[in-house]
Amino acid sequence: MQWRKSSFSGGANDQHCVELGRLAPEVGIGVRDSKDPEGGHLTFTPAQFTDIVNQLKRRTER
Repeated sequence: MQWRKSSFSGGANDQHCVELGRLAPEVGIGVRDSKDPEGGHLTFTPAQFTDIVNQLKRRTER
């Protein structure tokens, strides 16, 4: 699987860096800490991931 860093993650000193990876179609999307790639990942269905992104967007609009 190929992981890609979030465009919102900062530079090397950023404390909040995440990477996303597309899992098998029936599995969904993986999210992991880019500073601990061997530490495992969270798995979300596409609908769950969309919901999380929308919630985060609403928080930043406040």
